Amino acid sequence: MKPYGNQRNFKKKVSYESKKKSEKINIINIKLIHQIFDTINISLLVLIFTLFFLSFDSQRKWTNTFKTLSKTRAINNNLIDFISKMEEYYISELESLNIYRKTKPEDLIYLDKVAEKKESLFNKNLSTFIEGFSDSKYKRGY
Repeated sequence: MKPYGNQRNFKKKVSYESKKKSEKINIINIKLIHQIFDTINISLLVLIFTLFFLSFDSQRKWTNTFKTLSKTRAINNNLIDFISKMEEYYISELESLNIYRKTKPEDLIYLDKVAEKKESLFNKNLSTFIEGFSDSKYKRGY
């Protein structure tokens, strides 16, 4: 076989120093790529934990809101029961008005006014005190 021109189909000989430089460049590139991925992973972890704690906080707030709404609903149910009982009472009172007849002056009985007995405050307290001693309400001695 005849080679093409004066060139031979052999690999070029690469000097040892140029191989070493290319390995250093490859190692530097690999370290840089690893550092970039580490940074991205750490950023994602920080983001995940931040969102995790934010979701816990919002869950706590929703739980407190739900408790408040439940208490309000219970109070409203009690009010509705109370209002319905009051309406029932007033309706029964309105219905009972038809049962009773209206009074006339002839139906009324007039009584003589009883004279009120006025007693002084001192006499009243003194009599209460004396009754307390006679009933042994107040102890004597030690």
